[in-house]
Amino acid sequence: MRDTHDATGSVGPVRLSGQDDEIDLGRLVAVLWGGKLWIAAFTLLAAALGVFYIAITPPTYQADALLQLEDRSGRMALPAAMRELVENDPRTMTEIEIVRSRMVLGQVVADLNLDWEVQPMLAPLIGRALARYRLPVPEAGLLVRYARPGESLELEFLEVPPGWLDRELALVVTDAGYRLTDPDGNTLHGVVGETLRDPESGFALRVGALDAPAGRGYIISQRSEISAISRLRNGLSVSERGRQSGILEARFQGPRRAENTRILNAITQAYVRQNVARSAAEAESSLEFINAQLPEAEAAMRAAERALNDFRQQQASVDLSFETQNLLTQVSRVEGELRELQNREDELQQRYTTSHPVYQQLLAERTRLQARLSALRAEIGDLPETQREVLNLTRDLELAQEIYFQLLTRAQEMQVLRASTVGNVRIIDAAAAGRAAIAPRRSLILALSIVLGVMAGSAFVLVRNWMRKGVQSAEELEQVGLPVFATINYSPHADFKHKRKGHLPILAVTEPSDLAVEAFRSLRTSLHFGMLDARTRSLAITSPAPEAGKSFTAVNLAMVAAQAGQRVCLVDADLRRGQLRRHFDLPRSQPGLAEVLAGDVEIDSVLMRDILPGLAFLPSGRYPPNPSELLMRKELGDLVRALDEEFDLAVFDAPPALAVTDPVIIGRAVGTSVLVVRHDVTPLAEIEAVRKTMQAAGVRLSGAILNGFDPRKAKGAYGYGYGYSYRYEYKQRNE
Repeated sequence: MRDTHDATGSVGPVRLSGQDDEIDLGRLVAVLWGGKLWIAAFTLLAAALGVFYIAITPPTYQADALLQLEDRSGRMALPAAMRELVENDPRTMTEIEIVRSRMVLGQVVADLNLDWEVQPMLAPLIGRALARYRLPVPEAGLLVRYARPGESLELEFLEVPPGWLDRELALVVTDAGYRLTDPDGNTLHGVVGETLRDPESGFALRVGALDAPAGRGYIISQRSEISAISRLRNGLSVSERGRQSGILEARFQGPRRAENTRILNAITQAYVRQNVARSAAEAESSLEFINAQLPEAEAAMRAAERALNDFRQQQASVDLSFETQNLLTQVSRVEGELRELQNREDELQQRYTTSHPVYQQLLAERTRLQARLSALRAEIGDLPETQREVLNLTRDLELAQEIYFQLLTRAQEMQVLRASTVGNVRIIDAAAAGRAAIAPRRSLILALSIVLGVMAGSAFVLVRNWMRKGVQSAEELEQVGLPVFATINYSPHADFKHKRKGHLPILAVTEPSDLAVEAFRSLRTSLHFGMLDARTRSLAITSPAPEAGKSFTAVNLAMVAAQAGQRVCLVDADLRRGQLRRHFDLPRSQPGLAEVLAGDVEIDSVLMRDILPGLAFLPSGRYPPNPSELLMRKELGDLVRALDEEFDLAVFDAPPALAVTDPVIIGRAVGTSVLVVRHDVTPLAEIEAVRKTMQAAGVRLSGAILNGFDPRKAKGAYGYGYGYSYRYEYKQRNE
């Protein structure tokens, strides 16, 4: 963007691009800079809200512990390629769910009495901050019951009937102890250290320690087991550290650091205990099965012994021959080798297919042994019947003895295993909590608050700027067909809205070096050349609506013209609400224009010549009941011609054009009509309506004056910024 000066001396922005739908970053930055106070206010408000949120949010601490999962002997073996595709070890996921199960957490709830809940009464909105910080809150009225820093209540025993689970009991500290109100509305009184019982309801409570002044309130409740476990589970998180490492990291979050450590230690110990119990249960189950089989195995062995002894007695003490004993030994050896092959085959099935050479070798060996066993059994079949029967009975006895002795050995092993079970889980790091709270994250919250405040403030400024319907620049006036004679800058010295009565200063007199006065001088020059072709040297100044600054423009234009050596007459032509008399400290009853138009007085008797150097003033006079009819008389034209003969410039301050028809009548009588519009206030629609009204009456608006221009509010403010650092002052030299 670059700056240019128009013919009237005003400064305005120039677009480099002719497309109105493009985003002008320079203008956007200028709008945001103009609304920097709003943005700062939103930012401070957001930061204050962030600080308030931090103050009312209780800190959250975290305790963590490490557990190691050792491999089980029965773990499923997976090929390495498949293990890489598995995201998490199935056994690890199983153990994580066991840690979070009701079996483990329920035991922790029971051990630590986590179903008991004691909460201090908190004040609305600021309760958390009041309980954490020593705020200057008086100890009076309802405020007495709310918690303060350093107070506590320790509960040693609590028992409630089933119907009171998850219901609140209100406890209020008294001078003698405490007063308790149960969910049914009954009031009980208790003493610290003594058990308070209600036999009818089955309620019992014992407060072990109470450190709080009289009047403090607490809420006591006993949660159901499911509710307590759910709350415990919400604060617990378990995950595997690393991939397939077998290391579990358990974390517990809560408002109290020491309590977090105690709870997490209880969780890990309960988990280890159940793991040990589970391993011991396996050994116990195997031992029970073996003990159940031992009597049957012993009975079978005794029966085989009796059968062999009975047969020998019947056959007169028949013993096995050497050949028969040799066959029995060979059969036993071959059967043992077949059992070993069966065990080897079970292992090879997990590693090889049946077509693998190693597996085929095993099958061939088993075929050979089965053939050898069949041959031995055939030889046994060729033995004499007596020898064959003795052989069979002897084999049955040896088999029964072997089974019995194996069960005895296995039972002893299970007893040793049950006594020495340690499980496959061990605690590497016991629970510990850091001193710093993990939430709320103060720096992050403050940073986000500031960023959101800046964003909200910027959005407010942009939306506010977008919703403005008032004129923003001289270009907008020129687009509707009105040339702009001058842009009058806003001056804080000219803000007279608060002055409903009394004297009104003239800015050109009190602040001659003001930037707005310099704009009036530029306007004086523009009008001097713009009125060369006018039929009279009279000027009517009007506006679409009140508060546009037409009277301010009229009096200051007249003053700067008079200061330039012109003979100027200022006429208050607003016969309804004219206030120009206040600039000259004249009473409301001062005769003026109304009396001249009515023919009651001559103009020379009411015209105040040289009320200021070079300036004459004709007040509005007494407000008439028929101002429009007075203005339509021929006396108005006679007055304009008379002023034109005597003065170089006559400035008529007319009423608002959209309010009354007076400006149209005045415009037909004077030589030039100018419309005053207020920056950021006067809508373009009103300007267009005034222009059409004037045209319909045969009055042509010569141009417009943009009044009250404020660069901080302008959508194109960046185009004006450099000019305001300079001041041009008129200084008088003492001679």
